[in-house]
Amino acid sequence: MAEQKLILIVDDDFELSDGIRAVLEAQGHKVIQARDGQQGQQLIYQQRPDLVILDMMMPRKGGYPVLEHFRDKKDAPPIIMITANEGSRHKAYAEYLGVIDYIRKPFAIERLLEAVENGLNPPPANEAKAEKKS
Repeated sequence: MAEQKLILIVDDDFELSDGIRAVLEAQGHKVIQARDGQQGQQLIYQQRPDLVILDMMMPRKGGYPVLEHFRDKKDAPPIIMITANEGSRHKAYAEYLGVIDYIRKPFAIERLLEAVENGLNPPPANEAKAEKKS
């Protein structure tokens, strides 16, 4: 069996976060949760997750300050941003800050699972460059 990966979900929507957790655990992952960006940032340092699923809008500290904090850190985990925000400027800023994917709510769980798989098992650098050219 493949090594169990640790995924951190940072979202203040308990129902959504718990649902994502159940699906990811059924896929064989270990999942921890944070209810805001401040707690999420602490857990990134304490637990060193393999992947983070980060909501944009939360109390205390939203997703953007977390992304800004980890932007230039070499040991930052890959981050997927999820949001109900429709703005294309928000997506562009999240991508500028280094998210590996940006998913708008509501989303099909298959879409999230695909992003998680890509985040945990990125293609080799040469393949990723070839895909961007096509």
